[in-house]
Amino acid sequence: MARLYRYSQWDGSQEPFEADADALLDALAEDVIDHGDIRRALRDLIRRGANGDDTRLPGLDDLLERLRSRRNQTLDRYDPDSVMRDLKERLDDVLQTERTGMDRRLSEIEENLASMSGEEAEQASRLRDLFKQRADRNRERLDQLPESTAGALRELQDFDFIDPEAQRKFQELMDELRKEMLGSVASEMRQQIENMDPQQMALMREMLRDLNQMIRDKLDGLEPDFEGFMEKWGAMFGNDPPRSFDELMEMLARQMGQMQSLLDSMSPEQRRELFEAMNAAMDPETADELAELAANLGQMLPFNEFAEQRLFQGEENMTLEEAMNVMGELQSMDDLEAQIRQAMRRGDLDELDAEMLEALLGEEARQDLDRLAEIAKRLEEAGYLRRDGDRFELTPAAVRKIGQKVLRDLFGDLRKGRAGDHELAVRGTGGEHTDETKPYEFGDPFEIHLHRTVMNAIERQGVGTPVKVGIQDFEVKRTEHVVQAATVLLIDQSKSMGMFGSWGAAKRVALALEALIRGKFPRDRFWMVGFSDYAVPIKADDLPTLTWNMWVSGTNMQHAFAMSRKLLAPYKNCSRQILMITDGEPTAHLEGTRSYFNYPPTYRTIHETLREVRRCTAEGITINTFMLETSYYLLDFIDRVTRINNGRALYTSPGKLGQYVLVDYLNNRKRRIVS
Repeated sequence: MARLYRYSQWDGSQEPFEADADALLDALAEDVIDHGDIRRALRDLIRRGANGDDTRLPGLDDLLERLRSRRNQTLDRYDPDSVMRDLKERLDDVLQTERTGMDRRLSEIEENLASMSGEEAEQASRLRDLFKQRADRNRERLDQLPESTAGALRELQDFDFIDPEAQRKFQELMDELRKEMLGSVASEMRQQIENMDPQQMALMREMLRDLNQMIRDKLDGLEPDFEGFMEKWGAMFGNDPPRSFDELMEMLARQMGQMQSLLDSMSPEQRRELFEAMNAAMDPETADELAELAANLGQMLPFNEFAEQRLFQGEENMTLEEAMNVMGELQSMDDLEAQIRQAMRRGDLDELDAEMLEALLGEEARQDLDRLAEIAKRLEEAGYLRRDGDRFELTPAAVRKIGQKVLRDLFGDLRKGRAGDHELAVRGTGGEHTDETKPYEFGDPFEIHLHRTVMNAIERQGVGTPVKVGIQDFEVKRTEHVVQAATVLLIDQSKSMGMFGSWGAAKRVALALEALIRGKFPRDRFWMVGFSDYAVPIKADDLPTLTWNMWVSGTNMQHAFAMSRKLLAPYKNCSRQILMITDGEPTAHLEGTRSYFNYPPTYRTIHETLREVRRCTAEGITINTFMLETSYYLLDFIDRVTRINNGRALYTSPGKLGQYVLVDYLNNRKRRIVS
């Protein structure tokens, strides 16, 4: 089915370099090769994102870094001690408003009295004296107020304000303190505090008593009446009330944690002042219920888990309400960070709160999350992944793509800086062209060298048109015929290959060789065999997810050579070779069908392995060994193998292994037969 493409005008909202399925598979390939676990590779891709020349897909690491930056911006902006300064300034404003109001009122009375006479003036004079007495008492009380903000607030609760504006400002200040104090129980209560009358405050105290009783019942081993509590008081908890006792406890702990975070982030003096000021705003009974709630909750669910001392370093002032909002936002950032870290561990984005992410980091972050969630789906739609229940599997198309990528990477290093090999869209059947030509003979591939053919005709008949070409003029390109090769790649899967970092390099070589032979030499035969305690054939489609044997010890080269010899036996008329990648000497051999392991290797293991080498040599099979280690035992053994077999032994490192193996394969398979 043909793929449809739709084009539209770019309006700035589209992602011009969004990662396509091929780029995602390339980003996935390295982890699949190194660990052989597709789900782990998907998890790591979600964590780090995909960043290529033409692609940009931020991962969870990027979102986490943006979240940290947002948190640091907040901490570098505000000064929590400014909360008490704000309360002190507002209290001073209340007191100044009252003093100014009294003076203004007295001045107005004096002005009115000056315009009166007789009995009216006498009555007004008595009222003035009464007002002055009241004003003097108020001034005296104001002058004797405690220096602490909390003490002044407590004294002013029964103060007979003369100025209505001063009384309004004081009531607003007290309402805000009560609002944040009771809001630490449930944020929805903040909206219910303003202008609360004594009867409503009594209901609030009753709710707190019932809440404390329910928690005491739970602590005493009794079943709390959560349903009855919510039926009576559920309206106080907003449109989305808790649905269980545990959910209610967690909500209370989170809310109280915000207040505790604010207090812990302040200097000791300011912390004490704020705590006392909020208690002063509450009537004693309500304050006692709140104190008991904090104590009970501390036994039930330590709300300190939701409280953290914040290291603010800014200078911007905050009101108490703004400070609580900031603490709530920082708490949400902590929750989001925990969710992101959990998603990193599990590779599961379903439990990450997308709405919270958007609220804290913006719409772009939400879009990045949506794109991360689509990675597996896009790979499935492209035909690179398929699901088997809860498992993911690479499709054959994905295996081929990964092999081609590894091949490009290895050849990119191998041929960097020089004109070299390149892939062709169409493959011929006559071999590889040389720079030479020859007269055409019957049976030759009819690959005419046009320039030489025309020149032959002109030389034969002279200059003139038309040029008449005869059979004797034809000249064809000489070809270098390549014999069919049969190769077995032996990959050491022993424990040391994985533990010392050689396994990924060996697997990359296998992928690259498989892609090279399938793409450029389709008539060649190629097998892969892994060996540890036993040798086992490896299918090409299984190679990306193949891993080393971490549970069983043993390097059974004898079994690997025997299996290779059987695979190569039917192909006696072509070049046959074994390429072995290993980091250790043989430490296991077969006795019948059972593997025997010993380290250091026994004489019996070495003897049986070398006997299999002699059998390969007798059948004309070349063994080339690539050593990833230089221990005495390995060097001595491989030296004996090369003397018997006349093959080659190369020492290399995991980083250079692919170059050596590919060069060896390409060099060893070419034979010039007939010109």
